[in-house]
Amino acid sequence: MQPKYIPVLFFSVLLFISCKEKKDAVLKPKNAGTTVVDVIVAKAQSITNHIEVNGTVVANEYVDLHPEASGRLIYLNVPEGKFVKEGTVIARVNDADLKAQIEKSKVQLDLAEKTEGRYKQLLSVNGINQSDYDAALNQVNGYKADIDYYQALLDKTIVKAPFDGTIGLRQVSLGAYVSPTTLIASIQQLDKIKIDFTLPEEYSSVIKVGGTVDIAADMSSRQKQKAIVMAVEPQVIQTTRNIKVRAILPNSKANPGAFVKVYVNAGEDKNALMVPTNCIIPDDRNKQLVLVKDGKAQFVNVETGLRQDNNVEISTGIKQGDTVVVTGVLFARPKSEVKIRSVLDLDRVAN
Repeated sequence: MQPKYIPVLFFSVLLFISCKEKKDAVLKPKNAGTTVVDVIVAKAQSITNHIEVNGTVVANEYVDLHPEASGRLIYLNVPEGKFVKEGTVIARVNDADLKAQIEKSKVQLDLAEKTEGRYKQLLSVNGINQSDYDAALNQVNGYKADIDYYQALLDKTIVKAPFDGTIGLRQVSLGAYVSPTTLIASIQQLDKIKIDFTLPEEYSSVIKVGGTVDIAADMSSRQKQKAIVMAVEPQVIQTTRNIKVRAILPNSKANPGAFVKVYVNAGEDKNALMVPTNCIIPDDRNKQLVLVKDGKAQFVNVETGLRQDNNVEISTGIKQGDTVVVTGVLFARPKSEVKIRSVLDLDRVAN
């Protein structure tokens, strides 16, 4: 070999060794270290499935009082916030013209009845023909119908309480011109109140007419009262896929329109595997948990069920006795080594 080729050969050998070292460095993964985690051991436990939803207080009966006739108010009796009996006159619209029409029709009816009586006597002795008598009788019946018609219009000028209840705030003043669109006041029946709430349709089987639910009307004291389910709307709300339920709550001081919490007992699940909610890894398609098997992290897809304040039921994906990572979840990698620092109790993790 000629001396001039020796430097070139030496440089080529160095370049080959350097490239091989870089290739080996790329192919050989770096040791990322062992992840330290805390775990719980999955075990079945008895839980009570209480569903908590929002509800609205509704009066047992509620009516907005409107006049049926237009005119000027000549009488107004709205005892704001007071209890009134059914049939109490709340307001009257000016009815002078209708009363005058009734009086006029009564005078005409009196004359028509006398004429009909004379024609009847004449008809009995063939003094007139039958058609004359029929015309007189028809006139009598016409005036009677007029009186009934004007009396019906007169009744529409009176606004009465349709049931026993509490009158709301007065919305008009005496002497105001009103029409059927004018609101005079509202009346509500408060001896029994209703609670309207919605539930996901999957819980429709746990709601039965005649059953009970717990109502917390005073959120500060959290005291609960029993309400009786009176009806369930058969049609599911298509936009939310919920069912609407109505319950009766007796002896309550809650105001209609108020917000309440409704608690529905959906039964017990004797074999629920519960894990802390924050140890679940969500993604676009699945929910995952990290298990420890043979000292390494294993990611498994799971399905969730009942949710509590801090825990969630795992319906599929794990079995009793599995070791579930609850802290250090974000640092674990599939099939990477993990070191268990401590085995925690589920209640301790939640707190």
